[in-house]
Amino acid sequence: PRIDNTLIRALARAFRWKHMLEKGEFATVIELAAAERLDRSFVSHVLQLTLLAPDLVEAIIDGRQSMRVQLQALVRGLPVEWERQRELMASSC
Repeated sequence: PRIDNTLIRALARAFRWKHMLEKGEFATVIELAAAERLDRSFVSHVLQLTLLAPDLVEAIIDGRQSMRVQLQALVRGLPVEWERQRELMASSC
């Protein structure tokens, strides 16, 4: 296994932010980004990680993702469809 701590931290952050938004702690991504002192665009991109298929999240946590799977690639062009995500992850191997 190849544990990518940067990717795992980003996943944890994304799900924490999603939870905060769902609970109403922040009304918008803009408010959340301001509170975290981060760029709104960065927060929006990281939040996209919450759309990853559950099995892909598990693979990342377990370190079973391809060495080519990197945070920047995931947050820049992640398809919403889980099957398409799996295809992209497989083609990264």
